[in-house]
Amino acid sequence: MADQNTIDKKIKSPPPQHQDRQPGRQREMTPQPMGEARHYRPADKLRGKVAIITGGDSGIGRATAVAFAKEGADVAIVYLDEHQDAEETRRLVEQEGVRGMAIAGDVGDEGFCRKAVEDTLQAFGRLDILVNNAGEQHPTQSIEEITREQLERTFRTNIFSMFFMTKAAMPHLKAGAAIVNTASVTAFRGNPQLLDYSSTKGAIVAFTRSLARAAAKDGIRVNAVAPGPIWTPLIPSTFPEEKVGKFGESTPLGRVGQPDEIAPCFVFLASDDSSYMTGETLHPNGGEWVGS
Repeated sequence: MADQNTIDKKIKSPPPQHQDRQPGRQREMTPQPMGEARHYRPADKLRGKVAIITGGDSGIGRATAVAFAKEGADVAIVYLDEHQDAEETRRLVEQEGVRGMAIAGDVGDEGFCRKAVEDTLQAFGRLDILVNNAGEQHPTQSIEEITREQLERTFRTNIFSMFFMTKAAMPHLKAGAAIVNTASVTAFRGNPQLLDYSSTKGAIVAFTRSLARAAAKDGIRVNAVAPGPIWTPLIPSTFPEEKVGKFGESTPLGRVGQPDEIAPCFVFLASDDSSYMTGETLHPNGGEWVGS
């Protein structure tokens, strides 16, 4: 008999809904995304490690934080201003018997990124894993609608932040460390309503491949995950209700993905299970073939 967790994942798409502010709030979503990895079976793959996860308050970031905690890692989550969501993620992390902390600020600011790394080191004493996951998107109907302010903001949050966080973290990462970046299916097939967002995700793939070659000499691996349509706060906070109500139905699997279906990709790339992989991208996207 299938368990409830498996049955829930078969829901094709969420009911129509919209949030008027970005970043979205996970606590306001219906149904709640699956982010606690209830079906996950840990094996101490990250025991004794310390990780920083940007955008860790909700969605894929929360699911990854919980999965890392289940694997034994202490986790610092970085988020903008979703304080209640962040505190819930920290609670879920500490519930696994490890240390958690939440650091609020804008990853588009290089000074804040340095402080986030410094705060993590002060609290936990080391850094082994960096997950660059924070992102934002703003749908438009044409390139003419994309303002300079929107373009700069999207690039600053989605790709500048990865440079800033990695620059701050790199001096503290030792051989065996891992960096995992969140890209997107849109980097490979494009999206006409998300021109700037898709462009940043393409940049993330190139950043991942280039950084992987640069860091290999130091024994640091760099990989990426390119999710398809996943039920996170980004969706109701950026798309109209009617589009949210059909989100994910066009995939070969015919449904939206859940954050806890993506988190194991991050565990794999952060752990020694992927010790012979660097510069690669995993594609948990519901069955869409987009190449590598």
